[in-house]
Amino acid sequence: MKAVVIGGGLAGLTAAIELAEQGAHVTLLEAKPRLGGATCSFSRDGLTVDTGQHVFLRCCTAYQDLLGRLGMTAHAPVQPRFDVTVLSPGVKKGRLRRTALPGPLHMMPALTRYPFISLKERTLVSRAALPMRRVDPADPAVDSVRFGDWLAARGQSENARRALWDLFTVSALNIAGDDASLSLAATVVKTGLLGANDAADVGVPALPLADLHGEAAARLLSSQGADIRLNTKVAAITVTAPPPTPLASAEPNLPFRIELERERGAEGTELWADAVVLAVPPEQAARLIPADALPVATVSGWSGLGASPIVNIHVIYDRKVLDLPFAAAVNSPVQWIFDRTAISGLAGGGQRVQYLALSQSAGDVWVDMPVAELREIFLPALAELLPAARGANVAEFFVTRERRATFRQVPGTGALRPAAATKLPGLVLAGAWTDTGWPDTMEGAVRSGLAAAAELRRNILATETVNADSLGVRP
Repeated sequence: MKAVVIGGGLAGLTAAIELAEQGAHVTLLEAKPRLGGATCSFSRDGLTVDTGQHVFLRCCTAYQDLLGRLGMTAHAPVQPRFDVTVLSPGVKKGRLRRTALPGPLHMMPALTRYPFISLKERTLVSRAALPMRRVDPADPAVDSVRFGDWLAARGQSENARRALWDLFTVSALNIAGDDASLSLAATVVKTGLLGANDAADVGVPALPLADLHGEAAARLLSSQGADIRLNTKVAAITVTAPPPTPLASAEPNLPFRIELERERGAEGTELWADAVVLAVPPEQAARLIPADALPVATVSGWSGLGASPIVNIHVIYDRKVLDLPFAAAVNSPVQWIFDRTAISGLAGGGQRVQYLALSQSAGDVWVDMPVAELREIFLPALAELLPAARGANVAEFFVTRERRATFRQVPGTGALRPAAATKLPGLVLAGAWTDTGWPDTMEGAVRSGLAAAAELRRNILATETVNADSLGVRP
């Protein structure tokens, strides 16, 4: 089988690797000059900067399996047990650390000592946590409910939602906690917090994302005989007449024609394929998908998924101001802080000693704000959280913005997410925005790539059965 995978993010990489392992001849097309999609890196003043800070949980099994295939498991360690320090302005500091008790009891001791919600609010947490275990994320009615409304109806105050529940859902869903779909929030809470006691243990990459994903995948795909084409944009996908016999395979009798965009006046080129994996964002997929692949209403509905931004604030201090690999914050503009000093390649001399990155999910309020204004907000906020930062000099301050980091994971989006299969056998969709049963995360992206490859495998088996029957051969 000749398969063309369009899109070199985690979804496309996973599908390409899976198909190559199944024996397909894979051509991977990526419009950018590098693989990895949203999980990539760039260089700036001698530093390696990731496009965004990405973490994963122990329950993200598909993503960890991909790391294993890439030989990168050792470079993405998972903490021995869930352990997060929570900072707040002033001297108050909290810690959420699980015990060895079975879930969901494993977090109870930490909750009883959590200082940012009152004793009454702590006692009411179970009024939401226990009913959450009975919520079915696959129920369409559940997807129509706002998470904040569901929590409030079960005694969760505004303060409890901001200081506790948001810690787990805002970064996972990239939407203001109250506005999230109950369906997706339930997936996060049930899988990460109410299931196995080690499910929420946090994994943080120890290598730049470009090394961890894109470059490692390029090496593996090359060893599998795949053809990787960077800086290659697709203009159109069309369906040709099917081969005249089951045994015909000579070009151009393959069913899919992929037209490439012309570059700098050069002649456009084309590819022919038995199968196509369309692993691009929804707006690009809507432009490229053949008209008869899915109903018009389905494709036009993808625009309703929208986009939610993430803003990353990068600060380099002239001294060490944070003694933790990462920390969360409440009652502050800051959400999560990560120590990027070692991973960025910062030597730690002169005025550049420690490099911190702030990951600001649901960043609508920040995404268009000038750097100078962000500096005026976030440097004082960091000084309130980190006493050592109050007398430190800032060597560098810069901002990166992921304007379309995820789709907007609000109520009603479940019905808009398509399955991998289309009406055209051999054409499948992939991407964390498709119907994976997971939020728009690295885990969701990998699962979508696996689903796309599995759907193509089903297509092949079905075709082989039909062809064998037509030839009078028992498959």
